[in-house]
Amino acid sequence: MTSCLYTLTELQQDITLAPERWRPLVFTNGCFDLIHAGHVRYLQAAKALGRALVVGLNSDVSVQTIKPQKPGQPPRPIVPETQRAEVLACLKPVDGVVIFSQTTANDLIATLKPDIYVKGGDYTLDTLPEAPLVQSYGGQVAFITIEIPSSTTLLIQRILNG
Repeated sequence: MTSCLYTLTELQQDITLAPERWRPLVFTNGCFDLIHAGHVRYLQAAKALGRALVVGLNSDVSVQTIKPQKPGQPPRPIVPETQRAEVLACLKPVDGVVIFSQTTANDLIATLKPDIYVKGGDYTLDTLPEAPLVQSYGGQVAFITIEIPSSTTLLIQRILNG
């Protein structure tokens, strides 16, 4: 496994011991089930906002809660969490990956206190459950414009349709 896959405790300790390596810290989170070019461009744009980029990766259990199985589609995630984490950790813009089981990233954010919390431009401050927490400690919320309109759900549907 790659050296940038962390437990939350390990990541918090690393950031505390070497803030010059991590700050300003950019944080994002998501399922990242089938990595595609839209994900890669999003992560590149997020990394450009700070020194280090940490990705909170939804565990298999949290993905199943967030994205319940739809009729005619396979259960999500398609790719198990350990494999999704390994792929993310190997991407150039990513400095750290931590898997979490909650449906929001609030616990990770409360612990890591990223300087900048990033989500895709399909969110707004009103629809982002983590935004009030980030703003409460003086962090910034940034939205990345979606360059390539890609969706894992649509990709799966396309495969199923042949």
